[in-house]
Amino acid sequence: MKNKSLPRDAVLVVNAGSRRGGDLFEEAKAKLTEAGVNLIDAVDVTNPGDIRAIVRQAIQEGAPMVIVGGGDGSLSGVVDEFVGTDCVFAILPLGTANSSARTLGLPLDLDGAIDVIAQGERKRIDLGMIDEDYFVNAASLGLSPIIGETVPAKLKRYLGRFGYLFWAIKCLAAFRPFKLILDDGADKHILWSTEVRVLNGPYHGGLELSDNAKVDSGQILIQAVVGKSKWKLAWDWYAKALKLRDRNANAREFTGTSFLLETRPKLKISIDGEVLATTPVQVRVSTQAIEVACPCKKSEEPAASY
Repeated sequence: MKNKSLPRDAVLVVNAGSRRGGDLFEEAKAKLTEAGVNLIDAVDVTNPGDIRAIVRQAIQEGAPMVIVGGGDGSLSGVVDEFVGTDCVFAILPLGTANSSARTLGLPLDLDGAIDVIAQGERKRIDLGMIDEDYFVNAASLGLSPIIGETVPAKLKRYLGRFGYLFWAIKCLAAFRPFKLILDDGADKHILWSTEVRVLNGPYHGGLELSDNAKVDSGQILIQAVVGKSKWKLAWDWYAKALKLRDRNANAREFTGTSFLLETRPKLKISIDGEVLATTPVQVRVSTQAIEVACPCKKSEEPAASY
């Protein structure tokens, strides 16, 4: 049986520009050491553009585990470096939505996340791909990239997910529906949509958007909010936020291993919160792509005998 225990040696890389990264760096270092994690190095990165190079160097120098502290954009920006390596990817959720941490079942508080790194286990998961770019959790097109590209940093920092909601209402007024063309190699689906989510896991924007997207399913899931009504899009987010019974009434889902995704007109694509691509794109799943630090699975209690 393969050893599932996590390495005791690790490099810590924290994005100081993330919502809580700058404030919690020193505390994270101290608590990781107290928990028994030997920090080979710890880096507080003030320029987010440097994070990927620092993570790459740590992996190349043989770090058995790299702990990345930041938001979803920070995590997605470095995940490509772990593909094809034996290095374990561990997460300190220090961002606004922390969708990737939610997908992996990680606690969102610092102490809980550190306990997983110290006491959890390694798990191999799938990654999504937009063309050749890997992502942990979700990509989206429609209203979400507009919000992600224009939301003021102070609004995110001080209001968190409510800041996104406030800005979404502002952006919705000028937003227009688009035509989605989705080709899975066997069938071509053409429909009007107001938002499309490409899900490797169930969470996006801190909300659980699908009951069917899993990081270890071997498939990618595309969820389209269908029709031309902007208010149905608003209702879709509202209903999913409150987990209403009819929360999926305006959404249609497609699952598979590869899709050609086009739109009319061409649209920007947000990948784990960062606007990084434009349609058309090839959407794929990379199965069992990396190892991550996860909570230990609870062992089932044996049935009582009488």
